[in-house]
Amino acid sequence: MTQAGIIVRNHTEERENNVKQFYGMSQKGDLKEAVSRFQNPQFLMLMSNASQFEAHVEKLERLFPGVPSIGCIGMSYDTRVVENGVGVIAFCDGVAVSANVLEDVSTMPVKFIRRLERDVEEVGASQQDTICLDFCSGNDACVLTTMYSVLRKRNISLIGGTGDGGKVSANGKVYENAVAYALVKNLGGKVKAYKENIYRPMREHRFIASKTDKANYIMGELNGKPAKQVYQSILHVTEQDITSQTFKNPFGRINGDEICIISIKEVNGNALTCFRQVNDSDVLILLELGDYKKIVKNTIQSIRSDFSRISAVFSVNCLFRYLLFSENSYMQEYLQEMKALGNHAGFVGYGEHYNNRFVNQSMTCVVFE
Repeated sequence: MTQAGIIVRNHTEERENNVKQFYGMSQKGDLKEAVSRFQNPQFLMLMSNASQFEAHVEKLERLFPGVPSIGCIGMSYDTRVVENGVGVIAFCDGVAVSANVLEDVSTMPVKFIRRLERDVEEVGASQQDTICLDFCSGNDACVLTTMYSVLRKRNISLIGGTGDGGKVSANGKVYENAVAYALVKNLGGKVKAYKENIYRPMREHRFIASKTDKANYIMGELNGKPAKQVYQSILHVTEQDITSQTFKNPFGRINGDEICIISIKEVNGNALTCFRQVNDSDVLILLELGDYKKIVKNTIQSIRSDFSRISAVFSVNCLFRYLLFSENSYMQEYLQEMKALGNHAGFVGYGEHYNNRFVNQSMTCVVFE
């Protein structure tokens, strides 16, 4: 089926095979080397460097014509991290997939929503066995609200993240100002999405945000005082150290029982520019880093208790988590612990997606039975 020049292929035959996930990479950016072990892939996810992204998208389509794919600029990993080369994740059995794109995400992604509605029907998506994976170029909160308006009708979970460079790819074509997505149905069992938060609230530091600039993600005041001054006075840090201190002490926005993490991007005069939108009258709380090694072990234990057998795990880790773990010499240990779950690979994002929520400094993942 072709939709707006996009090939969407769906493998609908039922089969008993488990999901088979493979990760290939090249630290020097050699795509052919990265995909050399792939045989008859049914779905591909490309994570490339900025200078080679377009060439890699074109070459991947030539090597595997017609195979559903999504891609972005960013780092990837299995037991090692590829920072500036290329990584490709392939599902080679046990899935039915439809991949596509919503365009004009900065203005009106909803005008392309019929594509997602058709793909949900095409793949026979259901809550128990289907996940929506996405790579986005920006305006994530609006995009997720739009996509989830369709997905929630069948209670289909979504995970994904923001790539670099304002570009994504779908089915061999590069797009700017877009979100590339894939509906992946597990033909051999269930799927389940998870979100991991390694921060805990400092309940004595609670604020009402004001003088915000939603379009530019600026937080002007907290409880009527300049946001920069409030942050510095609580944590006793210099202005130069604010952007690194957010690794340990981001803000959180209270949303029912959930806390949405808000990372600080930079100082803007007496205000703070964040990585996600803050609105006037938002209730915020200061967060502190918890025992992240224990939290990771708890997440892994939770996954093991939910699944008697695991075929594959795909995760999205925030860039700030990657930097925090690397600075504390934990990244390799973390990847080895995740590997113990089963076949694990993933992507380092500039923001993480979990259902209809755009979160920072988090990990989201999907587990395939």
